[in-house]
Amino acid sequence: MADEPVDPIRIVVADDHPVVRDGLVAVLTTQADFDVVGEAATGTEAVQRSVDLRPDVLLLDLELPEIDGVEVIRQIRGRAPDARIVVFTAFDRDEQILGALREGAVGYLLKGAARDEVFRAIRIAHSGGTLIEPVVASKLLRQVRSAPDGLSPRELEVLELVATGLTNRQVAQRLFVTERTVKFHVSAILAKLGAANRTEAVGIARERGVLSS
Repeated sequence: MADEPVDPIRIVVADDHPVVRDGLVAVLTTQADFDVVGEAATGTEAVQRSVDLRPDVLLLDLELPEIDGVEVIRQIRGRAPDARIVVFTAFDRDEQILGALREGAVGYLLKGAARDEVFRAIRIAHSGGTLIEPVVASKLLRQVRSAPDGLSPRELEVLELVATGLTNRQVAQRLFVTERTVKFHVSAILAKLGAANRTEAVGIARERGVLSS
């Protein structure tokens, strides 16, 4: 008796560079068990494609226009919770790694990874597992061990700017991120420091020596 055909893994690819995106699609379609059902060039499109197409796996770059990748993950987890998100990006900053994983990404690969590693990450994500590239895992472990009060480097950066009196919008402009992303960081800072508001957070951070001034 012949084996029953297995449904292919339905994938959406989100990357704002057309050449990179086209290359990824071409490579992924060489695999018989992959079906690229959609593409996205912006964060907004990535969320919408995930909601409309309900892919099994979203292969996501973090640096996207309109909405950054971490916010994309957050929105997708709320609107298309079954999607398994694998980050595939050139950026390995600690705060991005932590933010992506905190919001629910199940894989994190750096661009330059071998194609077989990308294939493996997608298959593992689809089967319910997680895969974090070793260099990323090492950075993550160092960060977890060294962060004061559990604050990420980006959260410390935001807190330092907040301490100077800048508004969320001004912090966003200074860091070249969206105001919503800054609000997310501020909320995380308040929770980690047990503060009720920004002023109290700054005071607690100074008392604990998290802030130098």
